[in-house]
Amino acid sequence: MCLIMETDDHNGDVLAPPSNFSMVEDGIYRSGFPRPENFSFLKTLNLRSIIYLCPEPYPEENLKFLEANNIKLYQFGIEGKTDPPTPMPKDTVLDALKVLVDVRNHPILIHCKRGKHRTGCLVGCLRKVQSWCLSSVLEEYQKNAGLKWRQRDLNFIETFDIVSLRQCLLSIMYQYHGYGFKRRRLAYEEENVQTPKPQAARV
Repeated sequence: MCLIMETDDHNGDVLAPPSNFSMVEDGIYRSGFPRPENFSFLKTLNLRSIIYLCPEPYPEENLKFLEANNIKLYQFGIEGKTDPPTPMPKDTVLDALKVLVDVRNHPILIHCKRGKHRTGCLVGCLRKVQSWCLSSVLEEYQKNAGLKWRQRDLNFIETFDIVSLRQCLLSIMYQYHGYGFKRRRLAYEEENVQTPKPQAARV
């Protein structure tokens, strides 16, 4: 169900989010395919990036909206066929996940056509990176997919190996200065002079 927001006082537009829109985390959103009537709402999110999980070309009117608002498009062409069923490509999901965890791309919107299956799989893999318990990860997927949830998607999320993302997470992370304002910056692995000894991860 599409929630109609209140009128924007600046230009009188009705702010209508895309179908199945919700917040995943601060600065990370998910939805179905954005339509022109959703553009005014998307402006309020101050997006830097969009992850598009379908193989079809992005519509020209959407591309013009992205260009006008300085939003970068990352397209990962994942087929959504059900007959015959198309398995989720692990390498493609991993590439999308690398874009998703890079805070330089935030605020970011993830979407496919309906924001249920392909989007749900990517969000599910993110939750595993965040160390959510598996039951909660699968429950979130099913809640957003509704009655059309797919067992093969649940199997994909359950067996997705997040160890392969470890190198990416080591090279892109949050660090805070201990003086003045707490400014967030990205630390890169090549900045490390010495290789640290194995120890418990610090959050």
